[in-house]
Amino acid sequence: MSGLEALLIKARGAAKRGETDRARAFYREALDRFPRNVRVRAALDALDVTNADPAPEQMDAMVSAYRSGHMEEAARQGARLASEFPQSFTVHNLQGAALLALGVFPAAEAAFQRAIEADPDAAASRNNLAITLRRQNRFAEAEEIYRDVIARHPGYADARFNLANLLDAQERWEEAEAGFAKTVALDPAYTEAHYNLGNLLAKRGAREQAIAAYRQALALKPDHALAWNNMGGELLLLDRLDEALGAYAQALAADPVNTQAMINRGKALVLKGDLPEAIAAFRKAWALDPADRSALLQALFEEAHICDWSHRAQFTLTDGPSAAAVQPFAALPFLDDPAHQYRRSLACAGVKFGPPPQTMPVPAPSADGRIRIGYFSADFHDHATMYLMSGLFREHDRSRFDVRFYSYGPRRDADASRRALRSHADAFIEIGHLTDAQVVDLARAEGLDIAIDLKGYTRGTRTALFGQRLAPVQVSYMGYPGTIGHPCMDYFIADSISLPPGGEAWFTEKIVRLAHSYQANDERRAIIPDTRGRAGWSLPERGFVFCCFNHTYKICPDVFTIWMRLLDRVEGSVLWLLRSNRWAEDNLRREAEARGVDPARLVFSAGVPHGEHLGRLALADLFLDTFAVGAHTTASDALWSGLPVLTIAGRQFAARVAASLVHAVGLPELAVPDRDAYEATALALAQDPRSLRDLRRRLSANRLAAPLFRTADYTRRIETAFGEMHRRRLAGLSPDHFEV
Repeated sequence: MSGLEALLIKARGAAKRGETDRARAFYREALDRFPRNVRVRAALDALDVTNADPAPEQMDAMVSAYRSGHMEEAARQGARLASEFPQSFTVHNLQGAALLALGVFPAAEAAFQRAIEADPDAAASRNNLAITLRRQNRFAEAEEIYRDVIARHPGYADARFNLANLLDAQERWEEAEAGFAKTVALDPAYTEAHYNLGNLLAKRGAREQAIAAYRQALALKPDHALAWNNMGGELLLLDRLDEALGAYAQALAADPVNTQAMINRGKALVLKGDLPEAIAAFRKAWALDPADRSALLQALFEEAHICDWSHRAQFTLTDGPSAAAVQPFAALPFLDDPAHQYRRSLACAGVKFGPPPQTMPVPAPSADGRIRIGYFSADFHDHATMYLMSGLFREHDRSRFDVRFYSYGPRRDADASRRALRSHADAFIEIGHLTDAQVVDLARAEGLDIAIDLKGYTRGTRTALFGQRLAPVQVSYMGYPGTIGHPCMDYFIADSISLPPGGEAWFTEKIVRLAHSYQANDERRAIIPDTRGRAGWSLPERGFVFCCFNHTYKICPDVFTIWMRLLDRVEGSVLWLLRSNRWAEDNLRREAEARGVDPARLVFSAGVPHGEHLGRLALADLFLDTFAVGAHTTASDALWSGLPVLTIAGRQFAARVAASLVHAVGLPELAVPDRDAYEATALALAQDPRSLRDLRRRLSANRLAAPLFRTADYTRRIETAFGEMHRRRLAGLSPDHFEV
């Protein structure tokens, strides 16, 4: 016989003998152990009907209204009955529940107080009173009541659950976790406790534990759509892509109009490479909830990746609070406007970052006098950012700087770039498995003087870590071409071309401008000479080769129209592009045909190892940059390979990087002011072989002499910047703009 049945038998026996108090004690013990058991609650309610309570038929109207969700009517009936039966616990408690549902908190509070006066031992009313106080942000009072209920009724799982939620809301996460754990220990069938525990563990970055908690909730309630959805998010963060897609499918099977699960499924499909299906998921979510601008922005961003420009005008609809949930990087290719991007970043930071920490790290001086620098990234492997920064890391003055890498990306120990990076640091620390709180504790324990974010608002980022202050000085560098929009970031590294005077207005960080160019480069990057020749890349032996190896999302209709006019006017020319995805190729060929250009004049090539790519670039004649988001690493690749880059000096930082690079390599005339000059210059160079040869000769002569690729000189400049940041902090000075 189960413990529940044994208690019910004892309670019924006591009631038959007229031992009402003893029967009530058995029922309360059963309710403490099984708080949501309908039979126990009904039996206790029946036992508690006294002369102070209305007859059941008098309660019918109130109970019926409450159960059908007509809370105003339930509250009205409650007020009527309370005046007739002022000592009725049942009336006051139910009236309070109706008022609580209506959000009439002071009246609900008074009703629960009256219920407690009628039955001082009623755990449910005290629990409901604490809920009411919490809704009014009276956290301390609510906590006191929850703890009182738990002391009176140690087995009452609901009170422990609600206390854990209260602690979670106050970010007292260790206490909250213990509270949820105690709840499920008391009542293993408490689905929402397992689910909320999973959410808490997810917030703390304990992904495997979070998944286990979600699985417990789903074992109890297989159609728990939110648990499926949230578990999918944790699986995605662990790169368990197929499992994540399966979880999202289950979430949508349980709740077909769950737009968040649709959006998350779309994100997983992007990683899977199924861009049309991802776009369909985003657009379906937006159709179901037109107020969700984030879904629309993500659809447009992936449409940009496949060069489907049919809905591009909808970008104007993406402003709004919900769009803040999307990294502002997704908005960059649609509009060259630093003010717009600034607003996007502020909104995103408001969503991504939690409250500021209560304390600031104050590291003790290092024993050896070195400045301790921590670089944080997911990209410490064969990645574009590392192609640029490998020289800086190699040249770092380790007698002045203690250099530490904190990697939260995939562990690719066989990667040659990763192995080389390890040799350029005092420590290489894997933090991908650590929670955010653990990373913060680690960084502070290691006494970092400067923490450097190499990701910003890009895929795979954990930039929100910086909101908890990893170090007293924090720097945004190389990873994201714009402001983070949050006061936790002290400095942004730029130069006078990429961020002209006045551009500080669109950054929350203080700007450090390096001479020549902000971008790191490595003068030892190996160029593997091409052996295939033009024919091996499907290029014409004699025709002019325009090229752009920028990612397809950067290609906008306006720049493509100019490119097609150039092909039309330069006989035998082709446009050489990066093969990104098959849908982009099909769409660009169709767009070319619509502009009167033979689609065969677009040549697509797949990615190849970096050294081979640098070698094949020599086969092109002129690199044509894109507009709102221009070439960054791709521009440096071209210039290092001896290929001139034509760009427009746009307005936002992302549109000015290539302009900075061509200035730093001694070819400032290749950064033109507008689209007319861009088209005219490209056409003139294509039609004047002598001018183009002269340009290439100058670039060849400048490669190792101009500042852009003088790695050691660049490293000394950035180290001077770091030293000045550190000096100001030690002197008690706030971050400020300065130049090096």
